[in-house]
Amino acid sequence: MSNDTDVMDAAAAEDTGYVLERKDVSAILYAVDIEDRAQLTKLMEPLHAADIADLLEQINPFDRSRLIRLFDREFDGEILSELDESIREEVIAVLKPTVLADAVRELDSDDVVDLVEDLDDVQQEQILDALEDGDRAMVEQSLAFPEYSAGRLMQREVVMAPEHWTVGEAIDRLRSASEADLPDQFYHVVLVDPRLYPVGNVTLGKLMRSRREVKLTDLVEPTFRAIPATQAESDVAYAFNQYHLISAPVVDDEGRLIGLITIDDAMAVLDEEHEEDILRLAGVGEESALSDTVVETTRRRIPWLAVNLLTSIFASIVIAQFEMALAQIVALAVLMPIVASMGGNAGTQSLTVAVRALATKDLTGANIWRVIRREVLVGLINGLIFAVVMGVVGIIWFGSPALGYVIAAAMVVNMVVAGFAGTVIPVVLDRLGVDPALASGAFVTTVTDIVGFFAFLGLAALVLL
Repeated sequence: MSNDTDVMDAAAAEDTGYVLERKDVSAILYAVDIEDRAQLTKLMEPLHAADIADLLEQINPFDRSRLIRLFDREFDGEILSELDESIREEVIAVLKPTVLADAVRELDSDDVVDLVEDLDDVQQEQILDALEDGDRAMVEQSLAFPEYSAGRLMQREVVMAPEHWTVGEAIDRLRSASEADLPDQFYHVVLVDPRLYPVGNVTLGKLMRSRREVKLTDLVEPTFRAIPATQAESDVAYAFNQYHLISAPVVDDEGRLIGLITIDDAMAVLDEEHEEDILRLAGVGEESALSDTVVETTRRRIPWLAVNLLTSIFASIVIAQFEMALAQIVALAVLMPIVASMGGNAGTQSLTVAVRALATKDLTGANIWRVIRREVLVGLINGLIFAVVMGVVGIIWFGSPALGYVIAAAMVVNMVVAGFAGTVIPVVLDRLGVDPALASGAFVTTVTDIVGFFAFLGLAALVLL
């Protein structure tokens, strides 16, 4: 028994291992209440920037403002990068200009771009003014690229070397470089030709374990891809995931090296894409649980609730066509929602798989019909299984074999249609340039409801009346 308890305690500890303890949050807020700067600094110092960002997101605006003002001299620029965008402006507004300037100067150019691109003009200028002239120029050049492009995602600090160098020359250059000349973290040395065109990557591991006289060109990675600055960041994230890249050079329209994208930024884009798809599948768009007001949240949700209401009216119109059958056979009203519900769930399953496959570029014109055929067959098999179950239920519950046959047949029809619609509708919307994650749900639900009601009630009218 004690072993089981130990395992459960370990599992619980693992589940909360990356979450701030309530007692720690309470201790921090107590230090804020009594304005004990030394104690607050002692409690905050062991925390990672991401944990401090989580703390600021969890507490209320009043406590957040007091904590920032008391902690300000120790405020790290990484905290700003980790903060949810919904409260970042609020935090920046509270920070003293000198503290903000020191915090921003610690960041790489890509983090500064990510920080300022969603701020208002006044706060943007406030942060840009805090930068050195050269750093400001790099950030402004990145901001000139389209939103959600590789140019916005890249960092301008790049470790590069001429392609004719040896390992020894590269190591000597790295050792003699000042701290300001190198990014905080880097994984590759990018080889460039005399025109500044990137020609290959050399990992730091290979560089450090090779003899000094070895040419860098002999150590280049087999997988090397240059990213156009105007490429969509979603395509960049796909390339990193598809080709297992750690970093990739970014080039301008003429193919010259202008920056670098690292895996942490690419994976952040993937996370954002996944989160966006999940929210849009639920029809809630880009919402923040931290800062959105009741009015903002209501305004975002109303359009898709209105669409859902409209589609429900269409389904009700179908039901109204069989008003006489429903009046004569009460059992139809009892069993009717089951057919529609099962079709809706089956359609949502197919829809989710299709939308995810479209996002990862796994679903293409080359395999679309194979995927549709699979989903239809799955719908047929599941439909037959649950048709037998509901047929038996209909016979036992209402004592009518004919009713059992009707609901069984309707179940098969609706499940097959659900598999087909759940796959085809996202593909069609994607081809039309409409986000399938945002719009597919309402259409699939409408199809399964209308087909389910029409199949069940239509067959009932033919067989039972």
